[in-house]
Amino acid sequence: MSIHFFSPAYLHYLSVMAGRALIIFLYLILLFRVLGKRQLGQLNLFDLAAVMGVTNAVQNGITQSSGNLSVGITAALVLLITCRIAAGISVRFPSAERKLTGTPTVLIFSGKVRKLALQRERISAQELQTALRSHGLEAASQVKLAVLELDGSISVVPREEHPKRSEDSDHQSV
Repeated sequence: MSIHFFSPAYLHYLSVMAGRALIIFLYLILLFRVLGKRQLGQLNLFDLAAVMGVTNAVQNGITQSSGNLSVGITAALVLLITCRIAAGISVRFPSAERKLTGTPTVLIFSGKVRKLALQRERISAQELQTALRSHGLEAASQVKLAVLELDGSISVVPREEHPKRSEDSDHQSV
């Protein structure tokens, strides 16, 4: 059986694969948006969804497990174009970006831990304490602002003057 790359039946098949790639991309965006910021690591939402989708699409084309090279190329192209369009929309319409990717979450403000924010983002007190130590701080009282960023990292802004700690003082836990 010979394959005619520009036959109507094959072009229809490729368009179905392109539609499936788009659905998978949108599903991944929704999935990672629901899972929260901590699941993203250092990639932004669009990058992660595109990398995962493109990897799967290209894998199918390379291994011929459920498609051929043209299917992989078509799916990868659709995913990358969709990623580019989503990034352009995010830049042009900041409200759309907030809806798609979320907003940073304040975890500590003026030395006070926001426990509801920790619970909502599923961050333990131990994880927050580790982030403070990585910024050279020992306690929440030393923090002006700590924020869970969109990429899953925790940014910490220390207070201008840290309260001095002594070995005999009570340690404030987060």
